[in-house]
Amino acid sequence: MSVTPERHGSPFPLRRDAVTLALLTGLTVVSFVCVEGLSRIYFETQDSLAQRWSARGAAALQSRNYKAAVDGYRTALLYARGNDGYQLGLAQALLGEGRIDEANGYLRNLHDEQPENGLVNLELARIASSKGDPGTAIRFYHNAIYATWPANEETERENARLELIRLFLRNHAQAQAQSELIALAANMSGGERSRTQIAGLFLEAQDYAHALSEYRASLRSNPRDAIALAGAGRAAFELGHYSTARRYLADAAVLAPHDKDSAGRLRIADLVIAMDPFRQQIRVAERNRVVVKDFAAAGTRLTACLSSVPTPATAQLQTLEQSWSKLKRKVTETGLRRNPDLVDAAMELVFDIERQTAAGCGPPTDTDTALVLIAKMHEGI
Repeated sequence: MSVTPERHGSPFPLRRDAVTLALLTGLTVVSFVCVEGLSRIYFETQDSLAQRWSARGAAALQSRNYKAAVDGYRTALLYARGNDGYQLGLAQALLGEGRIDEANGYLRNLHDEQPENGLVNLELARIASSKGDPGTAIRFYHNAIYATWPANEETERENARLELIRLFLRNHAQAQAQSELIALAANMSGGERSRTQIAGLFLEAQDYAHALSEYRASLRSNPRDAIALAGAGRAAFELGHYSTARRYLADAAVLAPHDKDSAGRLRIADLVIAMDPFRQQIRVAERNRVVVKDFAAAGTRLTACLSSVPTPATAQLQTLEQSWSKLKRKVTETGLRRNPDLVDAAMELVFDIERQTAAGCGPPTDTDTALVLIAKMHEGI
């Protein structure tokens, strides 16, 4: 009887397992590729939508359609949560709508993440200024001035400093404004137009010497700039340089005949020069004629004042009137020629009268204003 050899196993199940494993592996790879592709498509779509909506927001912000800008940036943030640029755009749009507290929240968060961002600091400074918090505003303005800017860095820093200067001027902080203006003028990158603007701010800050210097620098390149001529004239006038003021103001009057302020200063500058008996190189005869005219003008002002103020307030004026009447007979051209020492006594009385009647006696004439200015020029004489 023959015996058949027994089979201990078949290779087919093993082959089936290998095929199955390979199929599963392939399916896994395909699935991974598909998921990765879908994921990439999803994120690309999200990014595309975010960019599209942010572009709409930016265009609306540029055209000052703030409601549309808010909608655009809010929608963009749905597709790109946490995007700093979109948050900044939304904050600016909210500011445009007057929703300051909401904007402040976004900006504060951005500042925590980017304390050196110039625009974020600038917007926070503006918010603090609008809320009447100058201390906080000044801190953020200084941050903006020394922060980093993505483009036009020098221009942006200059603009931030200009806003800070205007804040100081609004709060009557003249010394701080002057300090910032000096720094701005030293590092200015703009042209003569910017120089004229800075000169005007120096005027507003009552730094007349720097104002005159800046106006002169501007006029060197454009001698027929009516604004610069008027500004230089005013600065020189405030400094008491009346001959210089007259020269600038006369040129300004030709170019801008409707400038009443400059015309008024020109009239007074002319009077100061003509009515000053102590000016250099004046002849004795001319000096005496000027003193007589000044003395008469002061008497006219005193008489008008005595008739217009209440009686209780006239005691000091009456004393001046008595002194004037006592000296009147002597203050003539002949009397002054015979007694030159009377010049100082007469002009001292003129100055006292003009000072005492400057307030409370009605508006002074140009002549009276000129005499007050002459008194300031020669205090102590």
